Amino acid sequence: MTAEIQQARQDLARLHAQLWDAGLVVWSGGNISQRVEGGFVIKPSGLLYDELTPESMIHCDLDGNVVAGDRAPSSDTASHAYVYRNMPEVGGVVHTHSNYASAWAAVEKPIPCILTAIADEFGGEIPLGPFAMIGDDSIGQGIVETLRGHRSKAVLMRQHGVFSIGKDAKSALKAAIMCEDVAKSAHLAHQLGNPKPIAQHFVDSLFDRYQTVYGQKK
Repeated sequence: MTAEIQQARQDLARLHAQLWDAGLVVWSGGNISQRVEGGFVIKPSGLLYDELTPESMIHCDLDGNVVAGDRAPSSDTASHAYVYRNMPEVGGVVHTHSNYASAWAAVEKPIPCILTAIADEFGGEIPLGPFAMIGDDSIGQGIVETLRGHRSKAVLMRQHGVFSIGKDAKSALKAAIMCEDVAKSAHLAHQLGNPKPIAQHFVDSLFDRYQTVYGQKK
């Protein structure tokens, strides 16, 4: 096992704990994967979050075949593989059924860009993807179809839940956490009134600032 895969397994054990702590998953649902050379590492299927260890993570090739690991990989493995094969810029994928974002997916509505936080992280509305069955790469096809060329790092898969992408698994997890946070705020805003989308030129400016100026420079 290479040092890269060992590190990915350690990172995924830690990030899955953060996913649980953020309240975005229940029982054994949801998953995170991290790209490695020639493939990716992903959560095993059906294990509870307090059972996850670095050693339990599954190494797969880019076709979703298990390379190393003692358990079956996530049921979403084929879709993660499809994303990695077709979006080479993506280094991490996260899937959740987080409540507020999934509610938007259930009513088949994108999350409108009505807050600066949405403009900052997603560069516009969080789009709605197609309905797709679980088990093959159909979900992955919907993710790529929706997010390729889009500034959003998250997609609401119709009547399902959230998939988010990033340069690595940590970045994809941030997008998933932010997606749930703004989904809740947008829901509450619609209960209070009729919020208006932010004008596109402001969205562009906010997105550019957040992506290029915000935070510490290495």
